[in-house]
Amino acid sequence: MFQEYDVIVVGAGHAGCEAAHAAATMGSKVLLCTMNMNTIAQMSCNPAMGGVAKGQIIREIDALGGLSGIISDKSMIQFRMLNRSKGPAMWSPRSQNDRMRFAEEWRLALENTPNVDFWQEMVTSLIVKDKRVIGVETGIGIEIFAKSVVLTNGTFLNGLIHIGEKQFGGGRTGESAARGITEQLVELGFEAGRMKTGTPPRVDGRSLDYSKMEIQYGDENPEKFSYSDETTTLTEQRTCWITYTNPSVHKSLEEGFDRSPMFNGRIQGLGPRYCPSIEDKINRFAERDRHQIFVEPEGWNTVEIYVNGFSTSLPEDIQYKALRKIEGFENAKMFRPGYAIEYDYFPPTQLNLTLETQLIENLYFAGQINGTTGYEEAACQGLIAGINASLKTQEKEPFLLKRSDAYIGVLIDDLINKGTEEPYRMFTSRAEFRLLLRQDNADLRLTPLGHKLGLASDERMNKVLQKEKNTNTLLNDLKDKKLSPEEINSALEEVNSAPIHEKITVEKLIKRPNIGLSTFLSMDNDLSSYLSTFSKDEIEQAEIQIKYDSYLQKEQQMVEKMSNMEHFKIPSSFNYLDITALSAEGKQKLSKIRPETLGQASRISGVSPADLSIITVYLGK
Repeated sequence: MFQEYDVIVVGAGHAGCEAAHAAATMGSKVLLCTMNMNTIAQMSCNPAMGGVAKGQIIREIDALGGLSGIISDKSMIQFRMLNRSKGPAMWSPRSQNDRMRFAEEWRLALENTPNVDFWQEMVTSLIVKDKRVIGVETGIGIEIFAKSVVLTNGTFLNGLIHIGEKQFGGGRTGESAARGITEQLVELGFEAGRMKTGTPPRVDGRSLDYSKMEIQYGDENPEKFSYSDETTTLTEQRTCWITYTNPSVHKSLEEGFDRSPMFNGRIQGLGPRYCPSIEDKINRFAERDRHQIFVEPEGWNTVEIYVNGFSTSLPEDIQYKALRKIEGFENAKMFRPGYAIEYDYFPPTQLNLTLETQLIENLYFAGQINGTTGYEEAACQGLIAGINASLKTQEKEPFLLKRSDAYIGVLIDDLINKGTEEPYRMFTSRAEFRLLLRQDNADLRLTPLGHKLGLASDERMNKVLQKEKNTNTLLNDLKDKKLSPEEINSALEEVNSAPIHEKITVEKLIKRPNIGLSTFLSMDNDLSSYLSTFSKDEIEQAEIQIKYDSYLQKEQQMVEKMSNMEHFKIPSSFNYLDITALSAEGKQKLSKIRPETLGQASRISGVSPADLSIITVYLGK
């Protein structure tokens, strides 16, 4: 009935979709297994993509040739560039999306990807032979064989939903939990754990009074995620709103604390630290008399509203009573209550940097199964797992991204070397080279790598080469072009910048904190005419490189210094337990994670500089 596949992807969430698309685009025969074809790429939680550091990840996925950026653009209802008031390393694109259109666009994209087949059924076990995965078995006993398997099970592995004192099995509201895989993997020697996440209630937008809320508009000149010409920017946007909880809301919520699964011990898994439930917020921050609530539409035409900031697992009657005490929500009608969900995950220290498991060859994990939270974190892992599963079946070298290459590289390096005991979320602060890893230059950094893999098209590559060429031309010309006091002083006065008294290069002027190339674009002279021949992206790229030149050079020097340690390879057979001089914790962590290089070893929590010196001596011998 089935051919033998190169790659079987289990789960069709954000990780599974990226994995299936990447492997198939690279020439592998792919089977995407999902329990429900109607929930492919379901936005289980908030209808949004991107945000701080997450927006950088979406741009990196797009630059490599993944689809999350394109799908986000096609389903976007509002765009905002966050942190514009800060430096460019902090700028983070975020979109509000049409939930139904997002899922539809992903399904259509996968159906139009050659080499992708679909099978709707629960996968209950893996077929493993001689510590190598060779296929999967489904709930009705069908065996399907493949050279590699990528598990992207999300919150479905033994998922347990909590609403107050009620609990029932499920991977998502209205959908069954997946059983069998965890138990088999534990039997094979894997370590498993439990995590928790949650979602807020959904309400009827027709029942809200928006006049009592603050309006949150999208950007006046919205951008998009994808660097490709396949998508366009929005010409109209939907509005979001902001309101707040109050002491009356908090008092109503506290009435249900004795029935809260989070406080009475029924939930064992740790939840996301940076996205706590509303009951957790008012418990941890008792001194605050209000918390922000974002009122977000679920799409262009639907009346369903996502109550961002009100994630909860309290009883539904408590949720309803408290909701109606929020300003603007006095007559709110609830579509469904919020809930918490517990699920199995596998500590990611059991993986290689390719996301292949150390215990079972050709088996890859991606997404929440690795302890992460968020669509973007899941999608980028799916992309990397799909790429490497495909490369391995083709007997090619693996694809690895370093911490200095991408936020994706930071995320995977963190997971493999440090592990996580709570849902891992990406932040700009996690990246030591964040000035190099900006959202605006992801195409320059990663499209050549994606093109080499066969993911990014020739058209994409040519576009990047043209952008690079034009930016360099502009940079060189700005070093030579000089302006006289007569040409520039009036413009400098307008932005409260000191006047000049002799000719000065444009490059030096741009280094001033409140001067940008837009200052010159508004002038009526040859320079503004010249600048108008370049694209907005090229002008922005040149300006950033000029303003932050010294900082960029310092970061690049740090990258080169760290890369030297990556050249010190550690043999896979290296026996840390035999080295008596190593610390006890160092022996334990190094033996468990089995780093491939001295650089990777240096990033393992608990491995000291003294441990590294000792390993270096032994490697030298």
